[in-house]
Amino acid sequence: MASQDDDLQASKTEGYKISEKKTVAEYAKLDQNDESLNRWKASLGISDAKPIPVDPNDQRRCVIKSLALEVEGRHDITIDLTAPGSLESLKGKPFSIREGAKFRMKANFVVQHDVLSGLKYVQVIKRKGIRMDKSEEMLGSYAPNTEDRQIYEKKFAEDEAPSGMLARGHYDAASRFVDDDNKEYLKFDWSFDISKDWK
Repeated sequence: MASQDDDLQASKTEGYKISEKKTVAEYAKLDQNDESLNRWKASLGISDAKPIPVDPNDQRRCVIKSLALEVEGRHDITIDLTAPGSLESLKGKPFSIREGAKFRMKANFVVQHDVLSGLKYVQVIKRKGIRMDKSEEMLGSYAPNTEDRQIYEKKFAEDEAPSGMLARGHYDAASRFVDDDNKEYLKFDWSFDISKDWK
C-alpha cells in the first residue's frame, strides 16, 4: 500500500532533463540579442526592477502566502497562511461545498532570492482512507518579486464537485507545492464536506 508521501510525489516526464540553474543576473545577461529568449525572460518577469526586500534568514525560494477557494456567486474562502496555526486548523475545519458546484483554488505567493522553476501543486483526495483522486496543477516558473510586482496570484483550473447521494460526505486531502527539483515549499492536510446544499 502506498504511503501518503508516495501519493504526493509529482509526476516526471520521461526523458525530460532539468536545465542548469542560473541566477537572475545570469539570465538577464544571457544572449541579450536573442529576441525569442528576451521574450521568454520578459514572460518570467526578469527585469531590472528592484527586488522586494526579503529576510536574509529565510532561504525559501517560494513562500505561499494564502490559499483561497473561489465559488461563483459566493464569497471566497481565504486561508491566510502567514497567520499562526493556520495550517493546523485546515484539517479540523472542513470546507463545505455543494454537490455539483463549480469551484477553483487560488494561491498567492512570493518568489525570493532566485528564479523559481516549474512550480507544481499536487493533491490527493481520500474518503475513509481510500484514494479517490490525485491531481497536479503546473503553476509555472517565476522570477523573484519586485517592487513593481510584489506578489504572484495563480488561479487553478476550474473543478466540479461530485453529485449524488453516494458522493455526499466527508473527504480528507493532502497537498504540496514543489518545484522541478522536487523541492517542497509547502505541505498540508485539509478536509472538505460535499453536501446537498450550501451550509
